[in-house]
Amino acid sequence: MKQITKSAALIAAASAVVFGVVTPLTASATDTAAPLKPKWKKCAGEGLDPRQECATLSVPMDYADPGGRKIDIAVSRIPSEKPSARRGALLLIAGGPGGDSLGDPSGKGQKLPQSVRDAYDLIGFAPRGNAPSTSVNCEVGHEDLARTSLLPWPAPDGSVTANMATARRISDACARNGGELMKHISTLNNARDIDSIRAALGERKLSAWGVSYGTYVGSAYAELFPHRTDRIVLDSSDNADPVRAERTWLQAFEVGVEDNFPEFAKWASTPGNPYRLADTAAEVRPLFLRLAARLDREPILWPGANPEELNGNVLRQTMLDSFYDPDDYPVLAELILAAQKGTVPAAPPAPPESALQNYTAVGAATICNDAAWPRSAAVYEKGVAESRAKYPLTAGMPRNAMVCAAWPWLPKEAPLRVTDRGPSNVLLVQNERDVATPLSGAVKLREDFGRRAVMVTVDATGHDSYLDNGNACGDAVVSRFLATGKRPRADLYCE
Repeated sequence: MKQITKSAALIAAASAVVFGVVTPLTASATDTAAPLKPKWKKCAGEGLDPRQECATLSVPMDYADPGGRKIDIAVSRIPSEKPSARRGALLLIAGGPGGDSLGDPSGKGQKLPQSVRDAYDLIGFAPRGNAPSTSVNCEVGHEDLARTSLLPWPAPDGSVTANMATARRISDACARNGGELMKHISTLNNARDIDSIRAALGERKLSAWGVSYGTYVGSAYAELFPHRTDRIVLDSSDNADPVRAERTWLQAFEVGVEDNFPEFAKWASTPGNPYRLADTAAEVRPLFLRLAARLDREPILWPGANPEELNGNVLRQTMLDSFYDPDDYPVLAELILAAQKGTVPAAPPAPPESALQNYTAVGAATICNDAAWPRSAAVYEKGVAESRAKYPLTAGMPRNAMVCAAWPWLPKEAPLRVTDRGPSNVLLVQNERDVATPLSGAVKLREDFGRRAVMVTVDATGHDSYLDNGNACGDAVVSRFLATGKRPRADLYCE
């Protein structure tokens, strides 16, 4: 799902039927007790804006039992830079699941125009399960932290047997080591935590800027608490499909890679490019497919990597990761050039294993608790075969079995269903070519919101749109909405 920010891509977990679930909890669940005001203090950590403050809030672990066990949610803020112009609070919702926005008031928040920084306190937070909030850890084996394990690439012949075994190993580890909180990590509970944050801040309404998976959380908040929303920006949107839920996010990579590969091929065939792979764009795709097939048969030893070999699926995963940002095209091209010679570049740096463990646990819990996944390998075998035939670049991964195929717990409530009931205060902004959250998914979400939303489509490539792709038209539309509340009268396309 879901988005994964550029920095989070290094530690991404596998993000994104008949539902044996109960009706969603009512929105009033967060109003059971008067919230305690945050006790702000200087934030720990390096590289933060000295104005940024941090606090910890206490929220129910289970909103169906508000008087029961509490967990901590870490929050941060940089106050409005012009109190006389202050409108309220703007919550920055990170991608993932497994990402946090604690540092975003100091980071991406400072890219916001002055008019927006004057109008809002910028608020970040670490969602439930994410350290330094009350955290979870499944203590999975090192091999199951590999990028190609967390996103479930099938075997070279299309078999899902190993993926089902991986799903069982990770699920068993989460059941054994994850603790009670693992059962209560979900998108809808993230939305309820956001309303607890709103109440603790003393705000009647809350504005938000959600990115990638953060758009799914933002959509959930707008659906559960529509009249507590002020101005909502959903940037690089997930398709909030209530039937397939997180499986829809995974399957979207099929379309996302196809949307983006032509841009890579043009870049990789440009004369003068030091990473040039071919004389024409048309030659790049078959070159890639031949190399991936060769590496399926004859992997190259890659010391220091995880796994310690360059195989076809590692190449495919590198393609997917590089398509998040065109600035990363050289990473993929360098790997292709090296593999063609039978060599490998230096192994990419790995994040701390503790961060990977936490990210994996939160990602698995969110995706699997949001909606039930099929338990039968036959379902995935059929989907993988269909996907491999139609979308060879992704080799069946988008319809494969994730950890949720063996998850030990059933979802506690039905998945999010976005409707057109609520105020007209949502603005979607979307790159035309996005590998993780393709335009087609954003269009579906726009349709679900109906009159509540307007959508800005930007002629750009990559994941994340607002203030990230250099499109002045799209940036101006979003900035004006946040600062003044003015949206385009109708959906808009920005060249």
